[in-house]
Amino acid sequence: MSRLAGYLLSVGGFVLLATVGVAWLRARPHARGPRRWLTAVVLFYCAASVHVLPWIVSRPLVYGFHHFSHSDVTSDMTAIVVLGSGSFTVHGAEEHVGVLDLAGAARVLEAAYVYRLIGSPWVISSGGAAAGVHTNPSALTMRNELVQLGVPAERIVLEASSQTTRDEAVLIAPMLRAMSVTRIVLITSDIHMRRALGAFRAVGIDPVPAIAEDPLQSQSRFKVFIPTPDGLGFTSDIVHEYVGLVYYAARGWLRF
Repeated sequence: MSRLAGYLLSVGGFVLLATVGVAWLRARPHARGPRRWLTAVVLFYCAASVHVLPWIVSRPLVYGFHHFSHSDVTSDMTAIVVLGSGSFTVHGAEEHVGVLDLAGAARVLEAAYVYRLIGSPWVISSGGAAAGVHTNPSALTMRNELVQLGVPAERIVLEASSQTTRDEAVLIAPMLRAMSVTRIVLITSDIHMRRALGAFRAVGIDPVPAIAEDPLQSQSRFKVFIPTPDGLGFTSDIVHEYVGLVYYAARGWLRF
């Protein structure tokens, strides 16, 4: 369901629904139905593309979380877990390079910041490659960026098989036990944190949350009030999180 919602809340979804309306209008040029359909489609996508509107809808997802700081550091924090968001692999004639998406880049920056605050913890870089796509795992791309930001490669452990947040929790829990880790800091995007915390607690891990900065915060203030593709993508992400929370709760994969 979340994949369908994600597609509909995209430029492709808009084109599909608008095409349906145009075809309907051509078949019945004097009917009110197709005109109402097209008006509703345009108004809905305009609203969904204005960043400030989904930002308001997202507030219940982020309530209670704050940015990690010196006051959050305790002596028993021995590992950081940074969850993957997605990456792309660009292929050239002889070489290829992995590139993080915006949310993934923000999480890596937060992980490097928290690493410096804590001292020298282990860092678990988590995230597999997209199913059916020839790309590097997100974990590997994030590891490379963490090294560029000053985190020693020998302190980074990869979890490169997961496809979902549930997978990450299930696969990382035994890794932490094998490493004798006492307490972790969990790093992900603010709107994803509630589901991620619940998933890790369901497998017996109680992390300290560290939310990554909003990667779109550097855009102009005027831009958040006008329709943009980034705003539409943000709406898609929020819908994905609400649907994910309901689905995970129904499967018994969350504990709060």
